Amino acid sequence: MTIRVLIADDQVMVRQGFSVLLNAEPDIEVVGQAVDGEDAVAQVAELTPDVVLMDIRMPELSGIEATRRVTAERPEVRVLVLTTFDLDEYVYEALRAGASGFLLKDASADQLAEAVRVVAAGDALLAPGITRRLIAEFARMDGGGPRGPLKSRVGELTERETEVLALIAQGLSNAEIAECLVVAEQTVKTHVGRILVKLGLRDRTQAAVFAYESGVVRPSGA
Repeated sequence: MTIRVLIADDQVMVRQGFSVLLNAEPDIEVVGQAVDGEDAVAQVAELTPDVVLMDIRMPELSGIEATRRVTAERPEVRVLVLTTFDLDEYVYEALRAGASGFLLKDASADQLAEAVRVVAAGDALLAPGITRRLIAEFARMDGGGPRGPLKSRVGELTERETEVLALIAQGLSNAEIAECLVVAEQTVKTHVGRILVKLGLRDRTQAAVFAYESGVVRPSGA
């Protein structure tokens, strides 16, 4: 099945460069290019891509607000945020807004294609560890403590589900969590699904953000 991608970036060279790289992949097709956030939202509605590569800083409508609108209006569409440096505070806001992960603009062709495949499959781009470091850093900076309403929602989880949530926040895969807890991988998959449903979260990225902001996991140095 071909993965349909929309590229949203105000720099024409970035749009064209990424288009060439992705169209060279047998299972990926770039179906559109948007010049700003407003254009991205409009084209998502028209083209219904599987994945949007969303520049974080754009005129007219920021990548954060565009991500928020896209994920609210088209929850089946996955957003992969593009940024020029890893510890970008706006990326953290985009993850909170519904993005499934982020990618540096200097990523290789292989990294770009693999990132698109990962989020298109419904997974979160939590590896490599830089994403976890970003979430931890800005969760630590964002008020210095768990938020009351989020903390109370943790009570909806079982003890084992809370354990699994903490391990998700550390960036572990289902297989790694299964090994850590000495259970079957399918059991972990079931726990992850229940966590997302109970907390009303889209994917593992949102689960990781929730884990830090609710205090299930404490950022380093906090």
